Amino acid sequence: MAGGHRLLLENARQVVLVCARGERFLTRDALRSLAVLEGASLVVGKDGLIKAIGPADDIRRQFSGETFEEIIDCSGKCILPGLVDAHTHPVWAGERVHEFAMKLAGATYMEIHQAGGGIHFTVERTRQASEEELFGSFQQRLQCMMRAGTTLVECKSGYGLDLETELKMLRVIERARRELNVGISTTYCGAHSVPKGKTATEAVDDIINNHLPKLKELSRNGEIHVDNIDVFCEKGVFDLDSTRRILQSGKDIGLQINFHGDELHPMKAAELGAELGAQAISHLEEVSDEGIVAMATARCSAVLLPTTAYMLRLKQPRARKMLDEGVIVALGSDFNPNAYCFSMPMVMHLACVNMRMSMTEALAAATINAAYALGKSHTHGSLEVGKQGDLIIINSSQWEHLIYQFGGHYELIEYVIAKGKVIYKT
Repeated sequence: MAGGHRLLLENARQVVLVCARGERFLTRDALRSLAVLEGASLVVGKDGLIKAIGPADDIRRQFSGETFEEIIDCSGKCILPGLVDAHTHPVWAGERVHEFAMKLAGATYMEIHQAGGGIHFTVERTRQASEEELFGSFQQRLQCMMRAGTTLVECKSGYGLDLETELKMLRVIERARRELNVGISTTYCGAHSVPKGKTATEAVDDIINNHLPKLKELSRNGEIHVDNIDVFCEKGVFDLDSTRRILQSGKDIGLQINFHGDELHPMKAAELGAELGAQAISHLEEVSDEGIVAMATARCSAVLLPTTAYMLRLKQPRARKMLDEGVIVALGSDFNPNAYCFSMPMVMHLACVNMRMSMTEALAAATINAAYALGKSHTHGSLEVGKQGDLIIINSSQWEHLIYQFGGHYELIEYVIAKGKVIYKT
């Protein structure tokens, strides 16, 4: 069938498949080496899905006489899956650069939070901002993420806390999901903090009785699409019982559980998540040994955030212990006003240096395992026939340069491609 294809990537030095057998995630020994083809080509069809990957000569023979909308010569270059950022807070107004200065002077995250800064500062500014203003800044941030190789990103609400502003944020995320080229997994995070003037119990009741029924209604009539529910399970924020009530109510309306746990204090959040069938738990700096085992058994992924531990000078999450116990380890940038980082290549580098992950473990954590954390590893996170044609081309003969060159990704990444369409090129 002539003329049926969108993109041909020819003769790459390396094509990093990550998975070659339809794996939904990688753990333990499967992380020792990733599937890589040398001297290979790749075809994406007009439906945006990968049609063929293989030795360059075989692909040339198989598709001789067929036309392509675009052909890119990848000689001497590497093709990798588009990166997946499994944890971000990208919709907000009001920068917090002044708080960075306070932290450098010795203030802790919770000290700033209790003094009315942190999340509360951003909530006030986000409530005041118009939908158009929020969309404009969000669009720019997604553009920065995409230029750093991200093609699928988890996006949270959570700087509204009241129903009106949470819905405003979700509408902004929905507009981006429909209009922009980056893939988005949407997370309702109305339980990001206890709003001023409410007790935690009142906040929980408001979310369960008012927020979630409204989300269910808007999802049913197609106005917004929400994938995940999140809670900041933390001492002085939402305790274990409150977290359980909200997450269970979200699960009851069809949302995947994907929440903040065991970050600043050990809360037994990992054990709770495993019990509730959570898809993912983020942070986990203070997770217990029992929590790690429970997550491995339940196939609940750990979304680790190297930027947060680095910027807040927290103890690092115990990535090695999790990997050794068979936990599905994923990575996220935690982009937010408190951790201003768009770049998954820098996140992978920090994971290797500070959390002692190998480069193969870090790449799997930023591709197939991050896709798994979002419930999307059947369509995203690896280069396999039938999966979405999301990929990046780097100007290097070895894929490891994407992690090795700290801060060098903007020079390395030549093309970012989503569904077989070039969405960024240098």
